[in-house]
Amino acid sequence: MTKPIIGISTCFEKHSLFNYHQSGDKYISAVVNVMDGFPILFPDLADKLDSEKLFSTVDGILLTGSYSNVEPHQYSGSSSKPNTKHDPQRDATVLPLIPKAVNAGVPLFAICRGFQEMNVAYQGSLHQEVHTVEGKQDHREDSTKDIEGQYDFAHSVTLTKNGVLSQLTDEKEPRVNSVHWQGVDKLGEGLQIEAVAPDGLIEAVSVKNARNFALGVQWHPEWKVMEIPFYKAIFDAFGRACLARAGLKK
Repeated sequence: MTKPIIGISTCFEKHSLFNYHQSGDKYISAVVNVMDGFPILFPDLADKLDSEKLFSTVDGILLTGSYSNVEPHQYSGSSSKPNTKHDPQRDATVLPLIPKAVNAGVPLFAICRGFQEMNVAYQGSLHQEVHTVEGKQDHREDSTKDIEGQYDFAHSVTLTKNGVLSQLTDEKEPRVNSVHWQGVDKLGEGLQIEAVAPDGLIEAVSVKNARNFALGVQWHPEWKVMEIPFYKAIFDAFGRACLARAGLKK
C-alpha cells in the first residue's frame, strides 16, 4: 500500500546564535502512528517556497499549533500587547499557501494556530485575547497544572449537523482540550462552521466546495490521538484523503 507523504508546517525559531525551522513531535507522531504517513517538514521560506513543487511532492498538508500568534496586521487588527510572540516568516509562508493548497486539491488539516491561519487566509479576523471578550469563557490552559492537566478535556463542542466532523462520530457534543487565547472573531469568506464551544466561539471550520479534505480545528487532536476515538477519527479521515491522493499520483 502507498504510504502518504505529509507536509508539516514549521515555526521559525532562534536558539542561541542560530535560527531553526522546527515542528512539535506530537504532530509528527500523529502522522506516523495514525496515518502510517511519511512526514516531511517544509521550511518558512515565504515566497521562496516553491508551492507547486511542494504540492506535487506531498499528499497532504498539516498545519500545526505554535506558541506564536498571527501578526494582527494580517487581518487589520489592533497592535498586539508588548512581548507578544509572533512569527512573521511563518505568516508569510503559510497564509498564502492555504488557499493555493485547497484550490490545488491537496488535503489540508489545520490545528490551533493553523486553524487561525486558515481563517485569516480567507479574510477572517481574530480575537487576540478571547478571555477578555464579553460572553466568552477563558480558553487558556491552566499553566499551574502539568502537561497532562493542561491538555485534559476542557469543554464540549457542538457539531454542525451533517458537517464534516459530525459524520466522523456518533457523539453529539464531544469533549475537547483548550490550549489557546486567540480565536475566531469574523469568520473567513467561503468557510463554514463545523463546531462551536458552549460560549459560541467557533472551534472548527471547513472550506465550502473544497476539492478535497480542508478542515481546521481550534483544539489539539494530536494529543493522545491513539487514546481518544474522536481525535483519531479526524486524523483517520485526513489520512484517507491523503492516501487517495497518493494513489492518484501513481
